[in-house]
Amino acid sequence: MDSTVATGSEENVWGGGNRPLGASYGKLMMWFFLVSDALTFSGLLAAYGFSRFKFIETWPIADQVFTHVPFVHGNFPMIYVALMTLILIISSVTMVLAVDAGHNMKKNAVIWYMFLTIIGGAIFVGSQAWEWGTFIKGDFGAVETKGGRILQFVNSETGERAAIADFASTIESERVNHEKRNGIWYYDGAELPSYSLNEVVAGFKANRSIVIRTEQILPNIEKLKASDNPKDLAKVARLEKDVANISGEGEKAILTREASESKLNDAVQVVEGANLIQNEYGSRLFADFFFFITGFHGFHVTSGVVINMIIFFNVILGTYEKRGHYEMVEKVGLYWHFVDLVWVFVFTFFYLV
Repeated sequence: MDSTVATGSEENVWGGGNRPLGASYGKLMMWFFLVSDALTFSGLLAAYGFSRFKFIETWPIADQVFTHVPFVHGNFPMIYVALMTLILIISSVTMVLAVDAGHNMKKNAVIWYMFLTIIGGAIFVGSQAWEWGTFIKGDFGAVETKGGRILQFVNSETGERAAIADFASTIESERVNHEKRNGIWYYDGAELPSYSLNEVVAGFKANRSIVIRTEQILPNIEKLKASDNPKDLAKVARLEKDVANISGEGEKAILTREASESKLNDAVQVVEGANLIQNEYGSRLFADFFFFITGFHGFHVTSGVVINMIIFFNVILGTYEKRGHYEMVEKVGLYWHFVDLVWVFVFTFFYLV
């Protein structure tokens, strides 16, 4: 008697017998996968947040890194990344409509909404590939000091960042690019930068309007002045002597011309673009996290596009119409919504905060 009551209660709680909470086995396994994947992304973002907090004074500012728009020359901070995000969110909306159409057994509507979702995902993946290419190539250049710090260049007259190509001198030398077309492709070593350090230094000395922007983010100068700590007061004295934009709290420090000349003496090499070893935008950790987190998410989106295409062709062939339900569309929809949600967190933590 007690056993019957217990069994009946258990069936009422689960409502689906061998299908807990009324969900099919496939849908339940998809949820398990998404939960485990969410923990992975959470760990990555937590590691990013810890590293950024630890090196907050030298961490690159996203508005100064992601300023490019395809086919348009200029400085447009975060515009293209925001457009990518909008496209991915719209693709999530079309996926919702596809799932709803599947519930109502509207085959043609499912086809069209799935098609739009695939197009949106493909545009996002292509945009992310372009962003990677731009990030890796770089178009300004910088120099690296003995201590591994990055020094960027700014035009003091306009306040805009200056590309090395805009002011560097050309010095006849025996510099050789390690490329196959030059006939010495069998040598070990990476391709040399467009300009040598001597050419950058010579161009810098010849152009008085060029100054250096360091990795350091400026603190609240008034707060430091009000401090009783001798170290804070000493820091204020150094800033007032060397920094041109001393009142720019939260901005990168732009040195005076004299301090720039002194700082350039510590430079040891020219850096162009970013990779896992060098990064013209600032901290190397920033580039490492950028490649790993956005790359891991990009892999998820690419996988989602491929899976959506498979489901899309099955819908066209009438596979799910014959089964009498479009549950596969709903399951892939769960994955797609998860990918979109993860990007919202990546966009917020990596680009906005």
